[in-house]
Amino acid sequence: MNPKIRCVCLVSVFAIVGLGVPKCALGQEPANKVLAHQLAIATGQAKRQQHEQVVSSGVIHTLLLASGAIESQANASKNSPIHTPASASVGCPNVFQGPISNTRVNQDCSLRRQAEEVIAVNPTDPDNLIAGQNDSRIGFNHCGYDFSFDGGKTWGDQLPPFFQFIGGDGHTFDACSDPTATFDNAGNAYVGGILFDVVAIPSAIVVAKSNAGIGGAFYHTPATVPFQTYRDTPLGVATSDNDPNVANDKPLITADAGAGSPKKNNVYATWTRFAITTSGIGIHSPIYFSQSTDGGATWSPGIEISGANSGFCTIGSGEANPNACDQDQGSDPVVGPDGTIYVSFFNGNTPIPGVNQHMIVSCPPAADCSSQASWTAPVQIVADIGVQPVGPDPVSGCPGGRQCLPPNGYRIDDATFGSLSVDNNGTLYHVFSDFRNGVNGNCTFFVANPAPPCDQDVFYSFSKDGGATWSAPFKLTPPASAQWMPWGAVVPDGSALYVTYYDRSYGLCEFTGCNDITLATISNPTAAAPSIKYTRVTTSSMPNLVIANNPIEAGFLGDYMWVTVGRHNRANVVWADTRGLNGAVEEDIYFATVP
Repeated sequence: MNPKIRCVCLVSVFAIVGLGVPKCALGQEPANKVLAHQLAIATGQAKRQQHEQVVSSGVIHTLLLASGAIESQANASKNSPIHTPASASVGCPNVFQGPISNTRVNQDCSLRRQAEEVIAVNPTDPDNLIAGQNDSRIGFNHCGYDFSFDGGKTWGDQLPPFFQFIGGDGHTFDACSDPTATFDNAGNAYVGGILFDVVAIPSAIVVAKSNAGIGGAFYHTPATVPFQTYRDTPLGVATSDNDPNVANDKPLITADAGAGSPKKNNVYATWTRFAITTSGIGIHSPIYFSQSTDGGATWSPGIEISGANSGFCTIGSGEANPNACDQDQGSDPVVGPDGTIYVSFFNGNTPIPGVNQHMIVSCPPAADCSSQASWTAPVQIVADIGVQPVGPDPVSGCPGGRQCLPPNGYRIDDATFGSLSVDNNGTLYHVFSDFRNGVNGNCTFFVANPAPPCDQDVFYSFSKDGGATWSAPFKLTPPASAQWMPWGAVVPDGSALYVTYYDRSYGLCEFTGCNDITLATISNPTAAAPSIKYTRVTTSSMPNLVIANNPIEAGFLGDYMWVTVGRHNRANVVWADTRGLNGAVEEDIYFATVP
């Protein structure tokens, strides 16, 4: 059968569970029922339920491209500017010079999209950095990774050996999304991503390793086999499913890099497991966990850790337990200095439309965290107000079922924007953005024609008792403008918290859709009146990415950016930047270090 006209109609299944029926009209249709339903939402053929979460942007944009809902890359790019390799270089490096230099991380010369970033610092050599991003240079969305040995002044990049992995149905995967990276205490680097298929059922989360001394310059099998560093297989497998009712999404990995931790060098993965169910509302997306105690070679069976809470999860369960906290997205795992694992996540099991919550669970250092019984019940960190406008928007490219802030078409769903960090004293810091200060404006889903100003703000809260109780959220951003997609990192001694985010408060960006990156440095972040310094990281504003100037990349800026603490407690920031080379408006990854 011609794959361009293949059509997998799932009418009876979707009618039974009440999830809406995807029409067979747009080229390739996913055989995986979860992904077919998500595509139907994005194309306006199904309605997103009140409590239901949606898959990550990297996954949905791959499906939109494959389905024919987005023009082909070749047609859209035929009149675009061309990137020219730098003199005496095999790549296309670039630096925007300014008070804080912005250095291009990905080195390919194509006009393909790179977005959704992660960065990690080698604890044995803070000049050794690894970064990751969604990368479309070889077709559908894939995972690309980058390395630097000079503190981010220069970079090399690569695609990892993920595409040889064979799924449960016997063929290799089409796409990789949601890149994730970490170092352990010994300086071993690990990268991972979610593998999935456009027209087939399987999905998997795999991990590759770069042994200490290699520094992420290439990745190999984590298995301790002869000629390990010359081999791509076998990969570490955190999970692998061949069930049409299951789709895994949004993995993050972290290693226990604590010098005094009893579980030093363990590697942990959390992710969202979307599944069609026979209980409750018929679909759910709990947070899952797996661990490796042998350097990423083998992984424990995945377990559900998002749990239940009768006080905070009161409606919309897809499980037999009506108080299950199972409508989740956007988990973030961190490891405390004593080896405690903390995982924050976004949850929608709440009774009021637009009012959701961020939650946290943990596993103590003495417990076997591969056992579900070792995890605490979920606790609410903070309520989240998410009444931003909902797509589709044919001008900005905001997909159906996604929340965006016009005139941008970038996903603004708070579901993916909770960031967790922990200092050496065990104090936890949670960073998020929401729309609580914009509910009475004209930029909400309550109004017919939403328009700026859109008052999205960034906040942080802290906990000094292991996540049991949390401070009130502290607002970091100015009124009457949008700031979103924040990430946070605390310096080891807790004296400062870095929070970075996209920002439309410069010039006329709130109304034109250009944006910048701002870093807030909060000194004494647990004090009643902390001191805050703001730094404009970008040397100039990034242009708005819309259908008119880039129909392929419009509507996608990823679901997260990243900041981490580097040498001399400097902030290392990575983000997706739309200031393309030679006049293009397109997405590349940029890096800056801020004293």
